[in-house]
Amino acid sequence: MKPVPHATSLRRAPIQRRSAERLTRILDACADLLDEVGYDDLSTRAVAQRAGVPIGSVYRFFGNKRQMADALAQRNLERYTERVTARLEAAGDGGWRAAMDAVLDEYLAMKRTAPGFSLVDFGNQIPVGTRHSEPNHRVADRLTDLLSGYLDRTPDEDLRRTFLIAVETADTLVHLAFRVAPEGDEKIIQEARELLRAYLARVLD
Repeated sequence: MKPVPHATSLRRAPIQRRSAERLTRILDACADLLDEVGYDDLSTRAVAQRAGVPIGSVYRFFGNKRQMADALAQRNLERYTERVTARLEAAGDGGWRAAMDAVLDEYLAMKRTAPGFSLVDFGNQIPVGTRHSEPNHRVADRLTDLLSGYLDRTPDEDLRRTFLIAVETADTLVHLAFRVAPEGDEKIIQEARELLRAYLARVLD
């Protein structure tokens, strides 16, 4: 079992293995219930029941359901980073185009399969329908750290700004694709891919 990252929303970080396993069950239950009932009808009591833990165990880690959603978003980002890293290691030296495909494809895969991801992804849709810039800045920072070595580029403000623009663009168009079709409209996704390639070619080539 992979450890749960210590999200900033945690009241108390797990120390013992049993505590970490309990936190994992709580976040898994939160993700499943988000898909089933949505954020408005999510409750800490329902999460505790689904996870098979006392309600006090939930409040040991989280003061409210928003903090749970925030921690789930942080875990999503960690898992996304792991998936992109594994994809790049398997691809070898494919340059920025291979990196861009890995970044977009793994995001789409999580969008389609990861429980709760359609509502919280990396933290920018709770309350439902709201969009905040902070999660995209977090993703851009993570990609700058992750891809700078792969691309043999200095992780400076220019590269960070490039990735932030790409992340903001992809975020908007992918959300549009999933509003048009439940699994993501392929034509919109392809247009997004071409747009990103054109922008990144101008900056990274």
